[in-house]
Amino acid sequence: MNGGPALKAAVIGSGNIGTDLMIKMLRSGRGLEIAAMVGIDPASDGLARARRLGVPTTAKGVEGLIALPGFDEIGVVFDATSAGAHVANSRALAPYGKQLIDLTPAALGPFVVPAVNLEEHVDAADLNMVTCGGQATIPVVAAVARTAPVRYAEIVASIASRSAGPGTRANIDEFTRTTATAIESVGGAERGKAVIVLNPAEPALIMRDTVFCLVDAPDPQVRGRIAEAVEQMVADVSAYVPGYRLKQPVQITAMNDSVRTLVGERPVTHQVTVLLEVEGAGDYLPAYAGNLDIMTSAALRVGELIAARTPQEAR
Repeated sequence: MNGGPALKAAVIGSGNIGTDLMIKMLRSGRGLEIAAMVGIDPASDGLARARRLGVPTTAKGVEGLIALPGFDEIGVVFDATSAGAHVANSRALAPYGKQLIDLTPAALGPFVVPAVNLEEHVDAADLNMVTCGGQATIPVVAAVARTAPVRYAEIVASIASRSAGPGTRANIDEFTRTTATAIESVGGAERGKAVIVLNPAEPALIMRDTVFCLVDAPDPQVRGRIAEAVEQMVADVSAYVPGYRLKQPVQITAMNDSVRTLVGERPVTHQVTVLLEVEGAGDYLPAYAGNLDIMTSAALRVGELIAARTPQEAR
């Protein structure tokens, strides 16, 4: 980034995700300026914190954002509300030409996973960040698929129940559908499935993800490249999500004939199992809320690249 003016951004949603994103943006220093924090609850901690930090706020939702002084100067809007709310917010903002980064499972625009396909969609009007489980696991599926055909991929995202707020709980169905679709369209699997588990354990456990891929990889050298590709992808994601890591080495095991019926007539020789964990950075959310931290970190990465691509005169 050069030393010119930053690209101004707004955050809609003053809950946990929106507030964490605001704090990350304030600390980033990489071309984005938080110009508005938007909520619907005047008493929310997110709006109170934004005011203390000198960020303009409104408790009147997207209509309040549009009415704020300086709205015309905002180039990017992050939506950290819910799938249903994003549909309405997108419709309201459409006449103003703002680029939207959607942290809900609404999936109005293309799915974006920064380590996999950000360059392809950085100019899209509405970029969808899939889900927390998608951000954690799709990079792994993509790494495997680039090395050997993935006939079937299944992911299980286990998150602390305490980190699942009203928005997360209201979007469970959207989570599973959106993540499964993105496993196929972004991850490259022929078929995908997603499961989310709300873990009630106390003390709360950090996010843990399991990725299963059924692959056609009879060649030992190919299997070696699969493990290398996954390890490299984990390093790529951890560049913008520092708490993202392998829980143990990649496991590749031979399949028996009875399991091959899961994918019909297509050949399957091995199962790839990858165990991950995501520890939050603790910017606003507790460290166990890695599921929320990976969403805000990935969204910030997208915003930073948009800022880097935006000409100074357009800011």
